[in-house]
Amino acid sequence: MQGISTRAIRVRGKQVIRTFSKSFSFAPAEFLATLWLIVRWALLGSVVGILAGIASTIFLISLHWATQTRLAHPYLLFLLPLAGVLIGWVYQRFGGAAARGTNLVIEEVNLNRARIPLRMAPLVLLGTVFTHLFGGSAGREGTAVQMGASLADAVRRALGLHGENRRLLIMAGISGGFGSVFGTPLAGFVFGMEVQRVGRIRYDGIVPCLAAACIGDLTARALGATHTHHMPLSNVPIDLLLLLKVLVAGIAFGLTSLLFVELLHAIKHVLSKFIKPLPLRLAIGGVAIVALTLLLNTQDYLGLSEGLIAQSLESGSVPTFAFLLKLIFTAVTLGSGFVGGEVTPLFVMGATLGHVLGNALGVDPTWLASIGFAAVFAGASNTPLACTLMGVELFGSGSALYMALACVAAYLASGHRGIYSTQRIDTPKNGHTVIHPEDSLEVAAARRRRQYIPE
Repeated sequence: MQGISTRAIRVRGKQVIRTFSKSFSFAPAEFLATLWLIVRWALLGSVVGILAGIASTIFLISLHWATQTRLAHPYLLFLLPLAGVLIGWVYQRFGGAAARGTNLVIEEVNLNRARIPLRMAPLVLLGTVFTHLFGGSAGREGTAVQMGASLADAVRRALGLHGENRRLLIMAGISGGFGSVFGTPLAGFVFGMEVQRVGRIRYDGIVPCLAAACIGDLTARALGATHTHHMPLSNVPIDLLLLLKVLVAGIAFGLTSLLFVELLHAIKHVLSKFIKPLPLRLAIGGVAIVALTLLLNTQDYLGLSEGLIAQSLESGSVPTFAFLLKLIFTAVTLGSGFVGGEVTPLFVMGATLGHVLGNALGVDPTWLASIGFAAVFAGASNTPLACTLMGVELFGSGSALYMALACVAAYLASGHRGIYSTQRIDTPKNGHTVIHPEDSLEVAAARRRRQYIPE
């Protein structure tokens, strides 16, 4: 260090320190603004989660009562057409925009322009309970999502929030309802960000959706809500042949979801075109369900059909076409206008089909039934990530890779169809289909009909 003065060393040291400090861009004001945003949306999401959790608990308890009452009194099925008339009259008289159900919720996340009426929550709750009490084949996810979203929009109005704030609260309501009704907060968290658009996740809702899903689930559990528990899947190592078999099964799961969506929409279209009064459409649907039940001489396909799920996951004997029969029962129930979700029936279709495919492909049928449980829903809802996470939450992470493969394959195989017709197509699933900017699944379907069906 000869020839270098102490003063020069001090000057050079100060220059190094100054240059080093300038390389950092830490801005205290920006950090505090971000921290406040996180706290604010965590609190708002938690409020929505508490309300969604309370609503889901009331719903689950009511649904359990309705199911047990129907099983104890099988003759209630014969009152299903009359119940349909009552549900149809109530929705026709008081429903208004709420009659559009989950499609209205998803549309409002995308367009953010119309009010989600608070009456949607009690209407869908009572309508779904009545549907199950008298034997309609329906689920529970749609009910929870609609209740969560309508309560979230009510919170938004009470707080005077508008614009993007409203959009994020509705997304939180979706997450809170989904996570609390199934006991799957991780899936609910992602579902609220994934469901409104095909091929895109809205990360702007990451804080309120996470808070609502977690707090909603905790609230429901604290209030005594119970969820079905499944045996965890074993840790299956990566095997090329098994991957190919799961890929084949995933495509079959996707085609099944496509068939369900097409049949559901076809029934809705035909009935609404030729039979205008909603109560009459529901009465016809009720008569059809009664007739199908008498024809098959079994009530296995009514309500949630959770017995079929148990058979599929526990090495029971599963009828070969159980998935198809549940598909028909659910499409007729919901297509004619009865109230309820599609997800649990899709679980049934996936589990029963997976069991049958397992036997055909030389794979453990209960293992593939667990995979199909989530995969058919992934294809029908266009939410492969949320469904993969749901599969992991319900069945453990031992076969997570296979679960993801089946969900992605089903998602791609189902094409541009889905149970939520107001979903926007952000990223097309293939390079062949022409999708216009901001097309919804409903608009894309209308274009297909004009293309392939002569006027």
